[in-house]
Amino acid sequence: MAAARRLASMILWGPPGTGKTTIARLLAKAGGYEFMQISAVFSGVADLKKAFEQARARRMAGQSTLLFVDEIHRFNRAQQDGFLPFVEEGIVTLVGATTENPSFELNGALLSRCQVFVLKRLTEESLELLLQRAEVAENRPLPIDAEARSTLVSMADGDGRYLLTLAETLFSIGTDTPPCSRSGPTRR
Repeated sequence: MAAARRLASMILWGPPGTGKTTIARLLAKAGGYEFMQISAVFSGVADLKKAFEQARARRMAGQSTLLFVDEIHRFNRAQQDGFLPFVEEGIVTLVGATTENPSFELNGALLSRCQVFVLKRLTEESLELLLQRAEVAENRPLPIDAEARSTLVSMADGDGRYLLTLAETLFSIGTDTPPCSRSGPTRR
């Protein structure tokens, strides 16, 4: 879809930290779409109207808009119905993110206009790759030993965002701190 620069509206369903927002951003960039983001937790009807007006203006100028709606299941049925004409007219390409089963939480009319992609928790190998990329970005290794690193990956339980938050905390400790381990601090 991205290579053809013709994205379909979609729902990304999966647990927290599996990359729903990142996927939406990457799709918008690859497809040449303007990326707009709203949260169903913090947005109301006025915010939706404003987003649709901006997308309509972009459309008239020949620019496509990917509207990313985080926690889309939090909008009530009437608010979900409000997306329909804008999706059908191609004013926006909707990418909704949800941690809840869309079959139960989204109205059928909206769901029938979207493809549903199911995301799974990240594997330990994927989480390790995230840590390696964080280390490259920081230009230094995490200040922990192999056992603590394994524990860190296990603690994340498939949530990449949580893992990166833990890694950020460890990086902030400083370079003069000895590596952490389960055996605790040494006495001198």
